[in-house]
Amino acid sequence: MPTYILLTNLTDEGSKTLKNNPGRVKEVNKEIEGFGVRVVAQYAALGPYDFVNIVEGPDAQTMARVSAELASRGTLRILTMAAMSIDEFVSSFG
Repeated sequence: MPTYILLTNLTDEGSKTLKNNPGRVKEVNKEIEGFGVRVVAQYAALGPYDFVNIVEGPDAQTMARVSAELASRGTLRILTMAAMSIDEFVSSFG
């Protein structure tokens, strides 16, 4: 399955939710899996983004739907990027 990187920032509402229910992060992972997307790795980060998620999803349309669904809740802002392994990148040169 294709790989995607999700960079997210919590909104003020998202920060409140996380403070009151830190386990919510893992609950969202289960919701994402309901779309057919697998969370490969997840990191809390310091710097311009609060979380970095590496996921595998069936296609760009599914990832757009997941991103729109998550963003519509008002608890986070999300940047979704398609990614490929270095081996895939190198082999693309023939």
